[in-house]
Amino acid sequence: MFFETHDGTRLAYEDYGTGTPVVFIAGAMLNTDMWEYQIPFFAERGYRCVALDRRGHGRSDRPSTGYDIDTTAADLAALLDHLDLRDATLVGHSTGGAEAARYLARHGDERVARVVFLSAILPFMKLTDDNPAGIPEELAEHLFHSIRTDRGKWMARQTQAYFATHLGNDVSPEQADATYRQCMSTSPWATLKMQQACFHADNREALRRITVPALVVHGAADFSAPVDVTGRRTAELLPHCAYREYPTGGHGLYVSHAEQLNNDILDFIKA
Repeated sequence: MFFETHDGTRLAYEDYGTGTPVVFIAGAMLNTDMWEYQIPFFAERGYRCVALDRRGHGRSDRPSTGYDIDTTAADLAALLDHLDLRDATLVGHSTGGAEAARYLARHGDERVARVVFLSAILPFMKLTDDNPAGIPEELAEHLFHSIRTDRGKWMARQTQAYFATHLGNDVSPEQADATYRQCMSTSPWATLKMQQACFHADNREALRRITVPALVVHGAADFSAPVDVTGRRTAELLPHCAYREYPTGGHGLYVSHAEQLNNDILDFIKA
């Protein structure tokens, strides 16, 4: 299924089940397929599951513009408006978590009852004078250079650490390869621009202003979003927050810890 955003970009989404909506917002370079272990779980328990392919990702259009967090948050708002969703639970992974926070800051919580920040790239990644826990910009520029010069090599290295299998997480090589191929199918332009947008996006004030209940779930072994820079600091800024940290979790908790994650989210929705 498809709909058009404010700038005419055609975005794809999937919609399963009936009942109170759960809206899944994928991480950068990923698409609706990443939620294959969440959507059946919630749809079979009486929830309506909606998942979006971000612009440049999956089956959505690949425009040259709109890869800043404000625009992708506006795309999320357009989806919720298009489907007239109410009392929704937002579940945002990685960049999707940043988009969920920016959505709530800019568009309000009229349609949203609660939010889950899963391995989220929050609150602010860049090292600045008032953000001493951030990452130096020269390290980020090295990452952007790797994407520009050998995206496949960079992605393969990321995949090796993505599920933290060195800590005993049972994720098959075939599953890791499927994730790699999904990421490589994303527009190279979108991959670069979303990585840049994530690094520069300051969502500290957005988090402080969130009034709906929030659940933060993060892995202690997250290589892509180190927990000291992201998950723990996010929880400190949220006024109404439950925090879950998985000791062996990497960035791909939705696969490696799917059963535990699904039950934690379900308990949060029911609370």
